[in-house]
Amino acid sequence: MKLSIGYRLFLAIWLTIIVAGALGVELVRWRLLDNFAEHRLDTDTHFLDALGATLEASYRQQGDWSFLPRDTAQRKAWLRDAYERSRTGAPDAKSGASSVAYRIGLTDTRGRYLAGAVASPWLIAATSIDRAAHPLSVDGRAIGSLLVAYPQHPDDALAVAFLIDQQSRLAWALVAALLLSIGVAWLLAVHVRRPILRLVTGARRLEHGQFATRIEVTRTDELGELASAFNRLAARLQEVERMRQQWIAETSHELRTPLAVLRAQIESVQDGVRAATPGHLDLMERQVHSLNRLVDDLHELARGDLGQTRYALVPHDVWRMACEVFADFSARFGTHDLQASIGAAPSRCVAPCDAARIQQVLANLLENSVRYTAGGGSIALTGAVVDNTIRIVVDDSAPGVPAASLERLGERFFRLEESRSRSSGGSGLGLALCRQILAAHGGRLVFAPSPLGGLRATMILPLDDR
Repeated sequence: MKLSIGYRLFLAIWLTIIVAGALGVELVRWRLLDNFAEHRLDTDTHFLDALGATLEASYRQQGDWSFLPRDTAQRKAWLRDAYERSRTGAPDAKSGASSVAYRIGLTDTRGRYLAGAVASPWLIAATSIDRAAHPLSVDGRAIGSLLVAYPQHPDDALAVAFLIDQQSRLAWALVAALLLSIGVAWLLAVHVRRPILRLVTGARRLEHGQFATRIEVTRTDELGELASAFNRLAARLQEVERMRQQWIAETSHELRTPLAVLRAQIESVQDGVRAATPGHLDLMERQVHSLNRLVDDLHELARGDLGQTRYALVPHDVWRMACEVFADFSARFGTHDLQASIGAAPSRCVAPCDAARIQQVLANLLENSVRYTAGGGSIALTGAVVDNTIRIVVDDSAPGVPAASLERLGERFFRLEESRSRSSGGSGLGLALCRQILAAHGGRLVFAPSPLGGLRATMILPLDDR
């Protein structure tokens, strides 16, 4: 049988209240009985025999129990008074010398109540009361019994008498306590269960892709913190879904552009509009290479997202690699009329890295500088050691990057709409791939305005501790 958390909470809280109440009752009973130690139980059964003889005589005369008072309250007092009358010359029970009168009851042959004070079964079980029966008979025929309740310890007699006298009130108090405990347990269970149900409902909506789902936070406890965490998770999933859709849209757009150009060139050749000259073939080949680079970048990014890219981290001189890549770009610098300069070598240059991947990052950063820096400008390569990291800095001259766009550099498919724009080429994936590679090395890529007037790109890698 499957029970919801609400019912489990209700049962747990209710049972806890019941157990606590039972322990409290036991403690009160123990303390109550212990406080009546000064009273002694009258063990003389002579008076019970005398009372039994009086009742038997009255029954023989009437033929039944009709001589008993009709009112239940009067019957209770009547038997007590009858017992006191049988104690001719004995101290009154009300004076405290005896409590038997308050512990004696009369039942018929079927055990049904007739008069006096009869301890109920639940009271006997709760207070460990012993009960002795004094049979009554007329002419050899049983007519009933006198029941006397005895405590386990004689000193507790008066306490037992008090409990028997108040047993109806105690029963109602117990019922009220049970009902109150049920109400309190139910309210507490509902108080805890309601926010959990909201969380379950919200989770099911997220399961069905409704990432705009939010839960109202009305509590300051752990459940309120859980609701806040749920809202943050939903917001993150919503953002991831938005990025996924944007990724698909922009990827398809980037793939469509070179494919459309290539298709147009092929169709023009097929239709005889253009001849298959070397120039037209070169144009188609450039579109194929552009498409191939885009697919390769997408493949690398996807592998990195899935953690499938493997890096051979071996200690390498990062500054030497940077200088080699910089030297490879010397012809490009001359073609674009750019002044190139290299700073002094850092004090420490060895870092664990995958040489091919780091060279790819350096080449990408320099390619961006060559592509976007205006003719007649300059590019500078410098290095420094800061906080046990080596920092390779690529600075270029104007045009610069707006401050609002610096944080977005490295986002997939992000391009500037100003001078560093798509007209200069590129798919917007190169810097994203650089960031992914550096993150796998425990490093990062930082962008800032360059003192030369353009963009400063800083590659940061942790140095070898050995």
